[in-house]
Parts: sequence; structure tokens; C-alpha cells
Amino acid sequence: MAIEIELKAHIKDSEALKRLLFEKAEYLCSFEKEDTYYFPSDNPDIPRSGVRLRGESKTLPDGTIRKTAYVTYKTKELRDGIEVNNEKEFEVCSSQYSPVIVFDEFLKMTGLAPGFSKHKKGWAFSKDGINAELLEVEKLGWFLEVEIVVNDIESDAVKGTAIEEKKKQLLEFLSGLGIKKDSIESRYYSEMLKELAVNPSGS
Repeated sequence: MAIEIELKAHIKDSEALKRLLFEKAEYLCSFEKEDTYYFPSDNPDIPRSGVRLRGESKTLPDGTIRKTAYVTYKTKELRDGIEVNNEKEFEVCSSQYSPVIVFDEFLKMTGLAPGFSKHKKGWAFSKDGINAELLEVEKLGWFLEVEIVVNDIESDAVKGTAIEEKKKQLLEFLSGLGIKKDSIESRYYSEMLKELAVNPSGS
């Protein structure tokens, strides 16, 4: 079983952090992601998790562009503002049609309906087993997302120890970039987008 430990932090100066990441980490690609979340059509509320359909475009350092569609389901848990997720994901392929459009039709046929969408764009990096993405979320601003994936956790004791070690590693990585712990955002993007829809002025 794979466990995904991740956190996100608000960023004030994205250009300065981008330069720092290029110095301290391996640059992987730039990206653009369009996520749509699907839920039972008879449930108007937005739960914390659902089926996510992501259309993703990556531009690699050599200029190669890769477009992919992914379907993801997460069991989410928050621990001290850090997400600990059991994630299942697979790629949608289609040689004749747009995989996003085709799978969107499939999900609707199963009784699911689009609940909300979010658009992200930014740059991806890697450092000592940590995946880092500096990104702008439309309507919400700039964030740094960092994550570690822990594989093959068997016992609860081992799982707890491994997760705590990885959480510490993420926080140390954040600190090494000059990002304070109080910049961590514990809310899910879905919660922030829902709050923004209810109160657009933020007051």
C-alpha cells in the first residue's frame, strides 16, 4: 500500500522561490492541470474527496510536450495540517478521442456529476525523494506543494513511525527554503474554493 504525505504552503514571492528551487532541486517540467471532481448527482454538498479527472500538460526541459489524463481517488486524512492520503490513480488513454471528454461522459453515465473544478499551473522539482510543485491556483493564489510517497507500509507501528519521519522531512525542506510553518494551509483547495464562492470578497 502506498501512502502520500503532503502539505501546501502559501507563497508571497513566487519568483524568488522559483529561483531558489532551481538552485536547490532538480527541475522536472512546467505544467498545467485542469481538475474536475465528480460526486453523486443527488448530493449538492462538496465532500472532501471524490473522483478526480485531471487533464495535464507537461513541458519537459528539452521542450517536449506531454498531454495526459488521469483519474484519481483519494482517502484523505489531515494530521497537524499535513495531508496523509491513500491515493489510487490510473491513466486514461484514447487514440481516437480526447480521454478527458470520453471519461467525463463515462462518469456522468455512472450517476456522478461535476462538483467543482480548479486550474493549476507552475513548475515541478525533485529533491531527495521529495516532489515539489510551485504553482498558481486560479482564484486562490500561489502555493508550494511538497509530498513524499511511502510504499509497502505493513504494520500500524511501522506506518506511524514512517509517516512521522516523512512529515519531519517535509517541514525541514520547507524551512530550508525560508518558508515558515505558519504559512502551511490545512484546508483542502475544495474548501477554499467553496468558501470563496460563498464569500467572494473574502470579508
